[in-house]
Amino acid sequence: MVEIAICLAIIGIALVAIIGVLPLGINVQKDNREETLIDQDATVFIENIRNGARGLDDLTNYVFAITNSWTFYNANGSVKNSGGNSYSYTNAFAYGGPVPFMALTNGLNIIGLLSTPEYLDINGVPLPDLSNGGYSNHVVASVHSLSGQAAEKPPQDNPIILGDSFSYKIICNNVPVAVDTNSVSGVSAYNRQLTANLHELRLTFLWPLLPNGRAGAVTPPHTFATTIAGQIAQTNVNGQIGQIDQVLYFFQPQSFTNAP
Repeated sequence: MVEIAICLAIIGIALVAIIGVLPLGINVQKDNREETLIDQDATVFIENIRNGARGLDDLTNYVFAITNSWTFYNANGSVKNSGGNSYSYTNAFAYGGPVPFMALTNGLNIIGLLSTPEYLDINGVPLPDLSNGGYSNHVVASVHSLSGQAAEKPPQDNPIILGDSFSYKIICNNVPVAVDTNSVSGVSAYNRQLTANLHELRLTFLWPLLPNGRAGAVTPPHTFATTIAGQIAQTNVNGQIGQIDQVLYFFQPQSFTNAP
């Protein structure tokens, strides 16, 4: 009996150690799976934005919300106005009014919004900086993972399953590559052309997306960056005097031009 009791005590100690390590292993597996999904989805978004893709209507099954928190600065650096634009599959609001044609019902609108430059002038034209004033944009997309379990993919429309699916936020930064524009005239002209033809695209992923709309604390967030050589084309220009109404932006890669 004594020997059996000792054996049971040894087995019990081993089981306690195994049970203590098991949750840690499950969490590591979960973190690795989520990072793998993020890596795969990041490649899709970066390549599509870089190439100015316009026919990816399948993205409407995954990108369910996009917001743009904008601030308008005067030439002296003071804030003149600020606000937020919001876009979903069913409606869209921009600069204080409804813009139903900008709802996320097609891939054109999704890629065009995610490509919004960080700096714009009053007419929606991309700027190299805000030294003379203009709009500063902060674009964030809420996305159901493109990769992952087949049960979460279309035509799945069960709100419970979709609500429990792996989702994340993407902070999209489309900024011109910084150059020195105060050098000699010839070099300065070239540098200004460079800012119009060379951009850095940064996508920062925050996950998991919680039911309250906030992203969980992933330390550190994963940021993917690439440099894009090419101009930015504007479409759906529908501006009003003194205010940007709505503009979509698309990269035109490998279209660098150097004016004399």
